[in-house]
Amino acid sequence: MNRNDFQEDPEDSSFTPAQRSAAAARSTWVSVGVNLVLTVAQIAAGVLSKSQGLIADGIHSLSDLVADFVVLTANHLSQKDADEDHPYGHQRFETAASLVLGALLLAVGLGMLWSAAAKLQNPESIATVHITALWVAAGALVAKELLFRYMLAVAKRVKSSMLVANAWHARSDAASSLVVSVGIIGNLLGYPILDPIAAALVGFMVTRMGWSFGWDALHDLMDRAVDEAEVQSIRSTLLGTPGISNVHDVRTRKMGDMIVLDAHLEVDATLSVEQGHDIAVAARARVMQHHRVLNMMTHVDPYKRPDLDHAAPVKTTLSV
Repeated sequence: MNRNDFQEDPEDSSFTPAQRSAAAARSTWVSVGVNLVLTVAQIAAGVLSKSQGLIADGIHSLSDLVADFVVLTANHLSQKDADEDHPYGHQRFETAASLVLGALLLAVGLGMLWSAAAKLQNPESIATVHITALWVAAGALVAKELLFRYMLAVAKRVKSSMLVANAWHARSDAASSLVVSVGIIGNLLGYPILDPIAAALVGFMVTRMGWSFGWDALHDLMDRAVDEAEVQSIRSTLLGTPGISNVHDVRTRKMGDMIVLDAHLEVDATLSVEQGHDIAVAARARVMQHHRVLNMMTHVDPYKRPDLDHAAPVKTTLSV
């Protein structure tokens, strides 16, 4: 699963913005507590046991801690009501937060790679680590994996891409703790160079994930559409509205974790303007009820003649 893999079920009741905000805040504060403990434990143990890999892992946990506060801030700001300058609301603060998370991961990852490269260029400076580092790395691995599973479950339940990004950030720490543990074991077995190699691998993983999240968020800020499965689900809801004979030109764009939707609805050409309007209102209400749609703009077309409004303008010759 990635941060865009939400499948909309028309039978599911949508969470209110307040419920989504509360779930995001609750899960993120849990992450704050875990990352605070791990940051202190990993960096302190890494320094005392002379493990560069464990120190790198601790810095990764510190980046998680910073990311948690970015998420908390964005979660608060995204709940602000629409205003004159932001008529669709402030949901894109969540997307902006995902972009910040990606940039943060990218910077941390590149820093880890630089530090590991410096150590590998001077292998004689690599010290033998103490076994304490292995126990701390193993404990961090378990804690991060449990945190990831908890946060991802919450993110999927409330359909929050920002929380998915933060959950996978936690999974990246679990994976890095596994790599660090292997490096420490190698160091203890007489291959000290494996510790900075582990730190370099962690840096590569973090850099790759940072690029992925940042690139996805950038596309969302450029009005990327939702996936085709969700579009088809919305089309089915529209077609299920009494009076609608067909639907075309369904276009979506993301607004944070919500959707702004445009759709052309085809109705019987003999209906009055008022009747066509009532059908469009009913269709909009159904979509807003069953999908995470923030706003929907409808256009009513006569059935079997949907393209009249798209016809090229007739060229006329002005006589002088």
